[in-house]
Amino acid sequence: MLLKSVKLMTGLMTLLVCLTAITGSVRPTQLEQIRMHGEITVVTRNSPTTYYEDRTGQTGYEFELAQAFADYLGVKLNVQVADNLTDIFTALDTDQAQFAAAGLAITPERQRWFRFSEPYQQVSEQVIYRRGTQRPRQLDDLLGGMTVVPASSSHAQTLRKAQVTERPELSWSETGELDVTDLMHMVATGDIDYSLVDSNEFNMLQAYIPNIGVGFTITEQQSLAWAFQHSRDDSLLNASRDFFQSRQTRQQLATLNERYYGHLSELDYVGAKRFLRQTVRKLDRYKPYFVSSATDNQFDWRLLAAVGYQESHWNPVATSYTGVRGLMMLTTATASDLGVSDRLDAEQSILGGGRYLNTLRDRLGTQVAEPDRTWMTLAAYNVGYGHLQDARRLAYEMGGNPNLWRDVKEALPLLSQKRYHKNTRHGYARGREAVDYVQNIRRYYDVLVWNDEQALHIASSENESLHLSSSLTVIPPLL
Repeated sequence: MLLKSVKLMTGLMTLLVCLTAITGSVRPTQLEQIRMHGEITVVTRNSPTTYYEDRTGQTGYEFELAQAFADYLGVKLNVQVADNLTDIFTALDTDQAQFAAAGLAITPERQRWFRFSEPYQQVSEQVIYRRGTQRPRQLDDLLGGMTVVPASSSHAQTLRKAQVTERPELSWSETGELDVTDLMHMVATGDIDYSLVDSNEFNMLQAYIPNIGVGFTITEQQSLAWAFQHSRDDSLLNASRDFFQSRQTRQQLATLNERYYGHLSELDYVGAKRFLRQTVRKLDRYKPYFVSSATDNQFDWRLLAAVGYQESHWNPVATSYTGVRGLMMLTTATASDLGVSDRLDAEQSILGGGRYLNTLRDRLGTQVAEPDRTWMTLAAYNVGYGHLQDARRLAYEMGGNPNLWRDVKEALPLLSQKRYHKNTRHGYARGREAVDYVQNIRRYYDVLVWNDEQALHIASSENESLHLSSSLTVIPPLL
């Protein structure tokens, strides 16, 4: 009996030791490890549609979304910037980053090696060419021309598929040294004939590089998503899916889409060319006044310059049919309140316009966060502060947020309809014009920032194009 008891106790102790060893060796999930360390690393790329640094610091569509994900997890975000797409995927494979947020399209080839979050944007791939040359309308038109795309890109995969299934005689080149922006510049300058870009990138960059146009769309809509390493541990991937399905994230995506893409259609090819010409001819003459006014009133001088262009095309003696005059188109009453004695004096007009914008911004108060506060300030400059407040109240009554420009800009055009403006404090207003006014200024501002801050990058890209052949991998035809 004693022997049986000893054996039983020995067995139980052995089982307990085994269970302890097993439970003690359970490794924390990837998500648990990230939370224990208090940080997560994202790998991305420099691009106007993903991540870049401006005078305010880190910014970009993908950066803001990744930062929101880090906040959702309660950890710090570390950003790793890769030189090219190959390095992005290498960073995931080697655990240098936990996820990639770089405007990556979900493709069958990529799904073999990586897993993806919920899609957050839809794009199509477009073939671009230099305006003034023969427009390509189909794959056959690329034959004989020089087509270059980034290595490891979805564009390279699209061309390979087209070569195998449709045009075995198709040939192109791939580069790991130049990005989409560089290649768009090279198409514009004639260094190469064609390239492929995603529709969101073309929409973002066409005003900066107006010499490029879309030949044809080569793919149907594709989904952009974050990439994660293929692993049995789905904890972080599942967390990202919960993040994208949350109501707060859906609202933030709507805000990001408005902020980065909501104004892009306002500047067409002709308007962009005219603006660039006027920038070269006139801007330097008035830049010191814009800089001075911006410094006094805590604005970016390029924003004030964009307002001046929208108002008068930088014409100091401009006069409208309503009687507003000068480069910043001040009314007689406003000029008097601001101490502007001569509305046709460019310096007085610019300094006065900056002070007036500052006054309107102060009236809005800090409850409206930037950049929405600036966009509403611009709308008030155009349509009047009272009408802006009417639109904000109307946005609220319609279930929107009166502190978000994306909701207020939907309400402003309604002020021209009697059934809406009859119940407002200030009555009828040309609200649609105010929306167009703001969106135009945003686009002009984008171009001025691009010209001002990307000049060195563009010059560097042009120098690299002289040595393009050494950086290319030529993909020969199958025939």
